[in-house]
Amino acid sequence: MYKKLAFWIIGLLLLSACNSKPKQSDYVAIDQLELKHKDGFVGDSQCMECHKGVYDDWKGSDHDLAMEVANDSTVLGDFNDVKTVIDGVSYHFTKDNGKFNVHIKEIDGSEADYEITYTFGVTPLQQYLIDFDRGRKQVLRVTWDSDQNKWYHQYAGDKLDPHDWLHWTETAQNWNTMCAECHSTNLEKDYDVETDSFNTTYSVINVSCESCHGPAERHVYWAEHVQDSIHTENMYIIPGNSQFSQMNMCAPCHSRRARLTEKMIPGTHYEDQYMLQNISSDFYHGDGQIEDEDYVYGSFLQSKMHHEGVRCTDCHDPHTLKVKFQDNRLCLQCHTSNYNEPSHHFHEKDTDGSRCINCHMTGAVYMGNDYRRDHSFRVPRPDQSVAYGTPNACTQCHQDKSDKWAADQVVEWYGPDRPDHFSDQLLISNKSDISTQERKQLDTFINNLNYPAIARSTVIENINITTREQFEAILKSLDDPSPMVRYSALQKLRQVSPQDRVSIAAKHLNDTTRLVRIGAMQLVSGIDAQTLSAIDQTTLSKARNELETMMFTNADFSTGRLQLGDYYFQNNDIDNAIKNYEMALKKDSLLMPVYSNLATAYSLKGNTNAAFNTLNTWMKKEPKAGRPYYLRALLNFELKQNDAAVSDLIKAIQLDPTDARSMYNLSTYYYQNKQYEPAEKIIAKALKIQPGNQDFQYLLALIYREQGHIEESDMIMSVLKGQLNQ
Repeated sequence: MYKKLAFWIIGLLLLSACNSKPKQSDYVAIDQLELKHKDGFVGDSQCMECHKGVYDDWKGSDHDLAMEVANDSTVLGDFNDVKTVIDGVSYHFTKDNGKFNVHIKEIDGSEADYEITYTFGVTPLQQYLIDFDRGRKQVLRVTWDSDQNKWYHQYAGDKLDPHDWLHWTETAQNWNTMCAECHSTNLEKDYDVETDSFNTTYSVINVSCESCHGPAERHVYWAEHVQDSIHTENMYIIPGNSQFSQMNMCAPCHSRRARLTEKMIPGTHYEDQYMLQNISSDFYHGDGQIEDEDYVYGSFLQSKMHHEGVRCTDCHDPHTLKVKFQDNRLCLQCHTSNYNEPSHHFHEKDTDGSRCINCHMTGAVYMGNDYRRDHSFRVPRPDQSVAYGTPNACTQCHQDKSDKWAADQVVEWYGPDRPDHFSDQLLISNKSDISTQERKQLDTFINNLNYPAIARSTVIENINITTREQFEAILKSLDDPSPMVRYSALQKLRQVSPQDRVSIAAKHLNDTTRLVRIGAMQLVSGIDAQTLSAIDQTTLSKARNELETMMFTNADFSTGRLQLGDYYFQNNDIDNAIKNYEMALKKDSLLMPVYSNLATAYSLKGNTNAAFNTLNTWMKKEPKAGRPYYLRALLNFELKQNDAAVSDLIKAIQLDPTDARSMYNLSTYYYQNKQYEPAEKIIAKALKIQPGNQDFQYLLALIYREQGHIEESDMIMSVLKGQLNQ
């Protein structure tokens, strides 16, 4: 009997132990777990204990080697008493007691010694970091080509002054600002706006497991204590199978973007952390092909692959980062074998011309030796090359042939009609002479969800609003499912009246996406508090805080300081506007938009000497620009120096024959001084540039009246009155 009772008690205890794990109290304990590691990041060594297979795949990958402390096992460059001169800069690389040093003589004759503290990357190039004051780390310009084993300059042929923004000691090559977030795990930039200094920290030096999967301390606790299959996802970020989840994981570091928040939180929706760079002509060709670095995501969003739900891991191993196949099998995972036949690609099998990627993923060399492929996966369009000068895959291989030859060959193979593609509308939107019919096409395009959101967002950014129909098209895009499109539409409506801006913003200040809320707040920045009182103040305050967080987060960039200065300017804080404009120029003296805003701010403060000096400096740095002459003309008019003002306006028009605003001001001056013939001649030129401008039309009507052309004047006035009543 005692034996039976003992057996029953042991069985009950075992059953009780098995049933204890799923208790709700265990899950609550995880939520309330007091973290012992910074932000819950435990480091990859703990991950390895349970996930050795994927850890071994990751070990030695570009992510693993993204950043390392400089030592004998990590430094690839030759520091064995090597001397070289590149683009006029002299380098002497030496090694002493385990330290890697470089003596540099700049093009201005200045010399200094530096110690290499960290390596950055491994292949096809390795860069080197040097510690500077105010917590800065700077990326040395001279770089090691790990394919050809030699030192080289990424910007070959450029002779950069030590005070140039692109010089390795300046902002463009600052690790804290330009590189750190995507080369280390759980990075906190910690930039102080007032002192222009950094206290940057990270949990792990490289791109480790938790960079993508999120902090693992709660997950480790789950593995050691709870081990149910229900609550795992509540403890750490798991890469879902959906394209959306993978984009949120990979895109933050593989995109050209601006920050919206203070630090990256793995797995957070992209537009709640970042604003993606549109397909701007500053970074892309007119049709959307890569020109400057876009880090892949901006291209991929354009592609049919993205539209069809293709994920990063369909082609790339997420841990080794290598593509799954080096030949056409990569594409034939999804595409039928017909695409691998000469009947499709018209090249011999197993040649470079038969490889899918050579036609549909052309590329460019960045950083001097790093060839990267365009992920927009497009069909070659040599016909667009003929019309717009864009590149195409055909003549990139057949360099002895013309774009016209390639276009004719495509017609011969595939017929005269090209598949519908967003690039046609993108190219039109970049034109300076858009016809009425083309403009209507663009209004339809921006609201057609069959086209990529990034393309539609870019077209909205490119176009102007001059008619009610165009305004209505932009209003419709405010309801677009894409946050990018909604944001661009809000930015485009900055020209409408303050009352309309408040009405529009009120509907979007509580948008589900942070990017759009910020855009709505930008729309009403600078509007007086009384007008804003109609908006829910809690919603307004939250959006304002999000906007200011974005502003201060990006203030370590020269462009960020410009935007912060603009924000203060819009809110009539001219002193802080000037302070930030001056810092922007200190960071980058060639950031030309700052000069206009700074000169205006000085003028508002009554400091005309500083305003004149700013404009004169701008003229020296950009001698072919007409805008500084226009602004100096306005200053001269204020000081009653009319002859100098007229001379500046004439110069502005000479430098920019499309400067209708300078023409209007000059014509107004002539009209006020009863010089009607030159006034008429100049405003007529302005109207050829902007035929629908009502201010220009009104001035011409006044000039006609003073000349006795009453009928012509009344006709213009009648038309303007009719437009006003519409």
